[in-house]
Amino acid sequence: MTNSSLDTLTEPFPVTADHTDRYREQGFILLRDVLPGELIVHFNDVISAEVARSMAPQAPLEDRDTYGKAFIQVTNLWTRSEAVRPLVFSRRLAGIAAALMQVEGVRLYHDQALFKEPGGGHTPWHADQYYWPLATEQCTTAWIPLQPTGLGMGPLEFSAGSHRLETGRELAISDESEVHMAETLARGPFRHVAQPFDIGDVSFHAGWVYHRAGPNTTSVTRKAMTIIYMDKDMRLAEPAHADQELDRDVFCPGIPVGHVVDSHMNPEL
Repeated sequence: MTNSSLDTLTEPFPVTADHTDRYREQGFILLRDVLPGELIVHFNDVISAEVARSMAPQAPLEDRDTYGKAFIQVTNLWTRSEAVRPLVFSRRLAGIAAALMQVEGVRLYHDQALFKEPGGGHTPWHADQYYWPLATEQCTTAWIPLQPTGLGMGPLEFSAGSHRLETGRELAISDESEVHMAETLARGPFRHVAQPFDIGDVSFHAGWVYHRAGPNTTSVTRKAMTIIYMDKDMRLAEPAHADQELDRDVFCPGIPVGHVVDSHMNPEL
C-alpha cells in the first residue's frame, strides 16, 4: 500500500450541495470512489484478522436465530487494534459525515464490523437509532464494504425518506421489525433502494432511516466496516429501554444524562 493511499484518509472529499440535498431528502447516500481500492484491500486484511481474533464462538448457521444468521458483529475495533484506527479516525470520512449532517464537527459513537457469512440470512428492516440514547437525530453511519459487493452478497437496502416516519421506532431488529416495517413501508411513499457497491464506495445513512439487507447467496463472506458519527455537541438522552442503557454503558461511559457525549470513547474526529 502506498503512502498516497494512506494520505487519502486525511484529505477532504468533495461533498456537493447535491449530495447534501439527496442525503437530507432520502436519509442516505451512496458515494462512489471515496477510498482507493488498495486501501480497502489493506483494511480488509486488518479488520478480518481482528474479527477472527475477537469474535465469540459461533454456532452453526442453522442453529442460530434471525439476528445471529444475519451477521457476525464485533464492536469498537479501534480500541482492539492500532492498525484499524487510521480508518476509524479518518478525517476524510468524518468530514463527509459532518458535511452531510451540516454540523460543525463530529464525534465517534462507535465502530463495528459486520460480516455476513456465505449462506447468511437477511438482516431485518430496522432503524439504528432505536439503540442509541442520543438527544437529537444528528447521527449517521458510514457503511464501508471491504470487497466489491453485488446484490447477491446482501448490501444495504434503504427505504428512501423513511427517516421521517415515526412508526416502528420502538422495535429492535427482529422478525417482528421485518414484518411490521415491511407492511408499514409498503403503505407509504417510500422507494426501496438496493445497489451494488464497488470497492472504495461508501454509503452514509441517518440514524432513523429504515434499512435492511438481503441474504448472502454467494460463497464469499460479505465483509463491511461501519463507523457511527454524531454531532460533536450531541448530548446524552435518558435511555428509553434496556438496549439504550447497554449502549450508554458501553459506548458513552460515565456521561450523565443531558451532558455532551465526550467520554474517552467518543473522540472528536
